[in-house]
Amino acid sequence: MEGAIPYSPRTVEEVFKDFKGRRAGMIKALTTDVDKFYQQCDPEKENLCLYGLPNETWEVNLPAEEVPPELPEPALGINFARDGMHEKDWITLVAVHSDAWLFAVAFYFGARFGFDKNDRRRLFQMINDLPTIYEVVTGIVKKQQREKSASTPNSSSKSKSSSKTQPKQPESQPKASKMQQPKDDEESGEEEDEEQEALTLCGACGENYANDEFWICCDICERWFHGKCVKITPARAEHIKQYKCPACSNKRARV
Repeated sequence: MEGAIPYSPRTVEEVFKDFKGRRAGMIKALTTDVDKFYQQCDPEKENLCLYGLPNETWEVNLPAEEVPPELPEPALGINFARDGMHEKDWITLVAVHSDAWLFAVAFYFGARFGFDKNDRRRLFQMINDLPTIYEVVTGIVKKQQREKSASTPNSSSKSKSSSKTQPKQPESQPKASKMQQPKDDEESGEEEDEEQEALTLCGACGENYANDEFWICCDICERWFHGKCVKITPARAEHIKQYKCPACSNKRARV
């Protein structure tokens, strides 16, 4: 059971690592693994909770039986509302409750191990620098990125992927690229590109752009993904005429 964790993070860095692992697992449940997550949340079952685990995986399970539990518990009974709401609204609701749970767990560790005011502030800042699960699931971060780009002078002359160096590819090929740091731009252009890169997030894990990583763009929802997160290699991408991310593929299959 989730409560029986093998370790207790005691420093700000350890708590933040724990937070990121749980967050990554829950993002996977609500994006790339959404079809599997949907099926596990059967309203006919008992009260179920979505747990994010420190190793970047997730599970749907019954709440801890002990009172009080070892850790704060996630929202109870998320499965009961599944068939009574539009799927998108239900996923969004679970995302909001997941964010609240992650904060509760992180600051539970902080209180348990005596974090002082400066440690709590530093932990919050590290957490707050990441987009919330809600922002990743709803695409708000991507929308903010487009709005920021549109409001930037001369942005109309820049392509959607100006923050990335893309190899020239035939139109029939998927939008895939090795993302590299621009080097020869003017100083003002570099600052603008850095801001855009900071907002380029993987639609699966929610992590920021990083040098020398293979990314691929979904031709349906236009979100970017680490190749490793969606199990697409550069070689495989060369043979995909139209790439659909797992979430878009699952939606099409259910329709």
